[in-house]
Amino acid sequence: MPDDLQNSLEERRRLGGWLPRKEAELVAFRKDLAKQARKRAGQAPRVNAVEELAALINGDPVLRMDLARAIGDAIAAGYELGYSTINELIDIVDYLMTYAPRFSEASLIHCPLNAVLDWPMCMPSGYALFRDPALNAQLKRVLNVWCGFLSGPHSRAHLNTSAPEGWFSPEAQEQLGISQFVCDPVKPYWGFSSWNSFFTRYFRSGARPVAEPDNSKVIVSACEASPYNIQHDVKLHDQFWIKSQPYSLQEMFTAGKRELAEKFVGGSVYQAFLSAFNYHRWHAPVSGRIVKAYHVDGSYYSDTESEGIDPGGLNDSQGYTTAVAARAVIVIDCDDPAVGLVGCIFVGMADVSSCVIDALPGQWVKKGDELGYFQYGGSTYCLVFRPNVVERFVPHAPFNDEAPPLKVNAQLATA
Repeated sequence: MPDDLQNSLEERRRLGGWLPRKEAELVAFRKDLAKQARKRAGQAPRVNAVEELAALINGDPVLRMDLARAIGDAIAAGYELGYSTINELIDIVDYLMTYAPRFSEASLIHCPLNAVLDWPMCMPSGYALFRDPALNAQLKRVLNVWCGFLSGPHSRAHLNTSAPEGWFSPEAQEQLGISQFVCDPVKPYWGFSSWNSFFTRYFRSGARPVAEPDNSKVIVSACEASPYNIQHDVKLHDQFWIKSQPYSLQEMFTAGKRELAEKFVGGSVYQAFLSAFNYHRWHAPVSGRIVKAYHVDGSYYSDTESEGIDPGGLNDSQGYTTAVAARAVIVIDCDDPAVGLVGCIFVGMADVSSCVIDALPGQWVKKGDELGYFQYGGSTYCLVFRPNVVERFVPHAPFNDEAPPLKVNAQLATA
């Protein structure tokens, strides 16, 4: 790899700890993954959903062309992928269907499929490829298979105290702050039934108190997440694909919910991203009744061209993902009429990142009550407010990527 390219890669930020900052560590991971995939390919048939993905790509000349070009362009640009053909990539995807993340102090790969696709997805052909509806529909089936594995007992291979890869090793315990969470070191796997049950672990009672629970003017953080952006005077339609990535309300809520989106025109959006080590459950930012709760199918690895090459797990495309990515939307009608409707949009950005909704329309929730959770994968979320509701936000730009996240249930804004 040319020195100037390597230097630019080392300067790129990878937010949230989902992927290591150093490209050399990702290269080593991809090469090892490819080696393991080749071994599996000779020993077991592919998972049905992965075989269907291969059939879709090979049976569609446009998809096949775009993927082959994206791989070829990435290699020609000097990136080391660990694979050079579509078939080799498919074998890696198949191998990942029984892959459980392992802990690493130095080079944690929390989103392995994102690591594999990191460069092809931001090549010119990759932008078009990962917006294709048929491809995304099949990727969803593949990711659901992986999610099934991660929700089962065989995914607990690294839920142990063995250094350096165990999630309960001394280094991992310090990184996770595991003492804050409900677990039992005496039980096998510390009481977790699967990787996903560990990933969606609960805080112990009192670990995250709700800020001023009886004060309706205090709005709290819905997730344990780091501030990414705040934007005011948001529009019903905007060019969410351009470099500034303004929020486009109708796309965020979807075209079928135009009447709902119109209620937030001129209002404010707060966006934050979750770290690999964060708590991954969502909580109500205000008290009120759930009036909408629905899932939106969308893309999984789609970047926006306007940001240029973005090798950081969709870092720079977070605003864009609110309009195109798979997500869950929950709208709460706050008990305080001066606050009114609050939109909560939970976005799955990379790898499984499925969104599970707990609170359904008609339910009344108290500020701080659980609304749902992200299963394994990279995530970001938005809170959307009507015009003239927020007097001030606690976080202020410019945001420090290295600062601790805003705790769930901590004060986010004053109405």
